[in-house]
Amino acid sequence: MTIRPAHTAAPTIRTTPEGLLWEPSDRWVRGRKGDVTVVDSRHPVLVWEPHLPVPQYVFPRADVRTDLLRPAENPPTGKHTGSRIFYDLDAEGEVRSNAAWTFPADDLAGHIAFEWFLRTDTGLDHWYEEDEEIFIHPRDPHKRVDALPSSRHVQVEIDGQLVADTRDPVLLFETSLPTRYYLPREDVRLDLFDATDHSTGCPYKGTAEYWSWRGESEVPPNILWSYAAPLPAVAAVQGRVAFFNEAVDITLDGERMDRPDTPFSRMLRRESRS
Repeated sequence: MTIRPAHTAAPTIRTTPEGLLWEPSDRWVRGRKGDVTVVDSRHPVLVWEPHLPVPQYVFPRADVRTDLLRPAENPPTGKHTGSRIFYDLDAEGEVRSNAAWTFPADDLAGHIAFEWFLRTDTGLDHWYEEDEEIFIHPRDPHKRVDALPSSRHVQVEIDGQLVADTRDPVLLFETSLPTRYYLPREDVRLDLFDATDHSTGCPYKGTAEYWSWRGESEVPPNILWSYAAPLPAVAAVQGRVAFFNEAVDITLDGERMDRPDTPFSRMLRRESRS
């Protein structure tokens, strides 16, 4: 069964008895392992598992190179909601274990999901929506990311020391996350930080490079980041630097902001202890 999107109205999110949310997509999606196209679909379906905040794609079997899949030798039962059928991917002389699976939901019968290599060291190497490569996970159509130039006064302190002061920020508003303040490098005391080899990928922004605080205060590593070549939708942040609001003190237009409590807060605490 192929779930085809309705082109005359906005898709509606549906729920399965297993707690999965799903919604057809109009996007042309392809997935590759090296030079081999394993998935090529114009009828993908976005699926949200109950324990994951980000979506993933599932694809009609007809859009998948099932000849490259074989029953998994060691299926990780319980890893995905109710899933018991997993596949190993055998392509280009390499086997990637548990690269694909099926959900038990009747609504998603005949569809196959894939891991994304950059998240799990298995699955496929490259993913494309239309002709643009995407990373980490599919972009959520119900999530917005807006990068807006501003003239607000932003100051950043670490342990009482002023490390940034600007009236030329770009404010990045991202659904369900605190506002991030991207600051011109000339308005940041980068001499107080050391570049690290840490990097992260974001499906909305691109690949970030990081710096750590050089001082002796108990500050988590990789507290400062920048996108040298951001994706077009957030081009305004290019080359600018931003701090984790969760671990520094930010004053906005003279008002000291509370440090937000987010999943990044817990990550930063763990990294600080380690």
